[in-house]
Amino acid sequence: MTHSRRQILDLLDRHGLRPSRALGQNFVADANTVRRIARLAGVADGDHVVEIGAGLGSLTLALAETGASVTAVELDRHLLPVLEEAVQGTGVEVVAGDAMELDWSAVLAAAPEWVLVANLPYNVATPLVCDLLDAVPAIRRMLVMVQLEVAERLAAAPGDRAYGIPSVKVSYWATARVVGKVGPDVFVPRPRVESALVEIVRRPAGPAVDAAADQLFALVRAGFGQRRKMLRGALSGLVDAAAFTAAGVDPTARAEQLDLEAWGRLTRAAAPA
Repeated sequence: MTHSRRQILDLLDRHGLRPSRALGQNFVADANTVRRIARLAGVADGDHVVEIGAGLGSLTLALAETGASVTAVELDRHLLPVLEEAVQGTGVEVVAGDAMELDWSAVLAAAPEWVLVANLPYNVATPLVCDLLDAVPAIRRMLVMVQLEVAERLAAAPGDRAYGIPSVKVSYWATARVVGKVGPDVFVPRPRVESALVEIVRRPAGPAVDAAADQLFALVRAGFGQRRKMLRGALSGLVDAAAFTAAGVDPTARAEQLDLEAWGRLTRAAAPA
């Protein structure tokens, strides 16, 4: 049984709580929405699901309804008693902590493969997704609800207005696509932005290109750090003319024009012998 809008307002009032703007708290208050998220995540009995920012438990309860084993992570100590009460008897495990600082190997020790499903605060969504892709291979799939412009950035392709460092990071480790939008009316409080659902699926064979992540992203950061410059200027001191030629990359191109394969070729060509 998921929370209705009335129940969420009553819970907040009964416990003397207010959504924290600093933590980016916007609670989903619509049963159809949380069940839609659980359905799009494709989780079922036998799956292990980790939810970040479980809040009052609306999405948590919808995930538990699928029969999956759910671990719910929550940072706000004021919400933890409410969350624990909401999921009592469902088998959900509640973990207190900051997702950016957790020992994920300990949190996910119960199974080798996990699905992340979460309504992520706008201020941490991009770094958190990128960090999990870099460092937590046990998370094989993600379905995250984020601000629409963040969703577009995570799933963008070369040439898209939103294409940037996060787009390259996601494509290095995974495939991503926007699978739906969520209007502001289903949240308490109502945000001023539209949200979207992004599905991210980790590549089973590892990185999409044969290039070391640290070397590749040193170039990507430099390129996008001066994205108005041609690459020969933005990557000056990192990539010489011979490396551009060897990689088959036009030095007059700009960072947003290069796909992951081109970044990989440029990385290999520029690597010290």
